[in-house]
Amino acid sequence: MERDRVIIGIHGLANKPPADEKTRWWKAAIAEGLTRNEGLSDPDFLFEFVYWADLRYDTPLPVDDNREPYRPYDGDGPLPGGDEAPATTVKDVLAPVYAGIDRIEEATGVTLVDDLILEHRFDDLWHYHAEQGFARDVQARLIRRLRTYRHHRILLVAHSMGSVVAYDALRLLEREDPSLRVEHLVTAASPLGLAKVKLKFEAEHGALRVPDNVSAWTNLADGDDVVAIMGALDADYGPNDQSVRINDQRVVNRYQRPDGEPNHHKSYGYVRTPEFSRVARAYAEPVRHAVRSRPNRLLAGT
Repeated sequence: MERDRVIIGIHGLANKPPADEKTRWWKAAIAEGLTRNEGLSDPDFLFEFVYWADLRYDTPLPVDDNREPYRPYDGDGPLPGGDEAPATTVKDVLAPVYAGIDRIEEATGVTLVDDLILEHRFDDLWHYHAEQGFARDVQARLIRRLRTYRHHRILLVAHSMGSVVAYDALRLLEREDPSLRVEHLVTAASPLGLAKVKLKFEAEHGALRVPDNVSAWTNLADGDDVVAIMGALDADYGPNDQSVRINDQRVVNRYQRPDGEPNHHKSYGYVRTPEFSRVARAYAEPVRHAVRSRPNRLLAGT
């Protein structure tokens, strides 16, 4: 008997709208991609969302302060794929420069450049590295959700800083709960290529590699997304015991704010790319009513 399927998402940096709204928008963006890129009419899939912004912020992002709501992309038909990416992007210009800095920081263990980047541009990730209690609380939320769906085929989608949380949680689960498996991990807009992040992983988990409890790992990066400046991760993270390697894919994130300004880092843009839709298609078949009727645990801490 085939196991039920579930897509579990975890968000990244900065404060977010309320959990129920953020959950609806992620699911709507995934559904939009499945419809436009895969031709699914009214796609049906079980979706769960791991929300942790309340651990850093006293109140959710107010409506009037939210410059980046989910909005469907204009027009119809498939969205642009990675083969339509610009010939030259921010990554092509900056990645070689950062690669040199990265080698020096990894060799010396002194990460002054990354410290500056994290503290002033990626404040939440800096606190995640600096405050063990905060890090444990965020990891615990993801681990609880994974354990709830341990008997499902799990597609775990980790955006931005969420990919750091996901990697930590999966390496912890390797040791603490080795029978739990994630069928497919998708990281999007990931900072896992930063030297500071890699050094911390090595100190806590040993050699950088694909977690042994992951059966596939796809990494999505837009060339103009500065958070994912290194783009490809396969050279840094070796295969796991089942010879699973990272499948790096370049994508085009066409998210635009209501004022028309692009944001190549935005989660909604990533989860409606054709590259993500191809992965999510396997998790979008109808599921039994008994599973669908299970309420989404949208409250923080569940």
